[in-house]
Amino acid sequence: MSALPPPSAALPRVARDQRDWQAPSWCRCRAGACAQRHAVLAMAAPEERGAGGAAEEAFLTFYSEVKQIEKRDSVLTSKNQIDRLTRPGSSYFNLNPFEVLQMDPEATDEEIKKRFRQLSILVHPDKNQDDADRAQKAFEAVDKAYKLLLDQEQKKRALDVIQAGKEYVEHTVKEKKKQLKKDGKPPNVEEDDPEVFKQAVYKQTMKLFAELEIKRKEREAKEMHERKRQREEEIEAQEKAKREREWQKNFEESRDGRVDSWRNFQANTKGKKEKKNRTFLRPPKVKMEQRE
Repeated sequence: MSALPPPSAALPRVARDQRDWQAPSWCRCRAGACAQRHAVLAMAAPEERGAGGAAEEAFLTFYSEVKQIEKRDSVLTSKNQIDRLTRPGSSYFNLNPFEVLQMDPEATDEEIKKRFRQLSILVHPDKNQDDADRAQKAFEAVDKAYKLLLDQEQKKRALDVIQAGKEYVEHTVKEKKKQLKKDGKPPNVEEDDPEVFKQAVYKQTMKLFAELEIKRKEREAKEMHERKRQREEEIEAQEKAKREREWQKNFEESRDGRVDSWRNFQANTKGKKEKKNRTFLRPPKVKMEQRE
């Protein structure tokens, strides 16, 4: 958005009827984003539209809001979004689907759908061919967050984590104030600042998402190890059964040969015994008679 003209040149023309007033040509704000300020300026009395007065104050407020919109929309560039979604530690930063889509937890399904379309176009690899690898990772993060929020059960779990983070910070602030009061000090803490409180909730929420992810990975690793062990036992049992079947098969196939071999062995042994036990009568040796 180009720089806005000075207040004196930017004030809209005086109109007798609010319907005759139109937004100035330099205004490119979103529909509804500053419509209320336009209406204030349009309906202001002529004496209030002069230099200074309520019109000047209304314009300055309007100008401030426009600058905030500019600042907010400046992140809606492909490079900034790809950098945000692929920065170091993004595997944990991107666990919160609302943070990935940069949406409030109270956002409606229609708002989430609209935001998904906007971000998916910005980071789509086809639109960022000069940085396709990182764009692909960013697109996958956006797509995963959107699909997670489409699942009402998964969405509720994410909301529960965010609520738990908020309640933890509130409890911590309460305990801090109680301790300060006990020490006789003013019960003022830095979390009294809405921005500081919001940042504390963000950090605690991210920590909770990270802890849940670590536990999930540990559980998956344990389950995978158990499945691997069971599979190894199944393979060992199958190989053992296979060896037993092969042994039984070989045993059956060689039975006839073993029987024949045993019969031959028995027959040969019997013949040898009979031959060994057979005796022949031999006449005694005749001794020559010796005479004296």
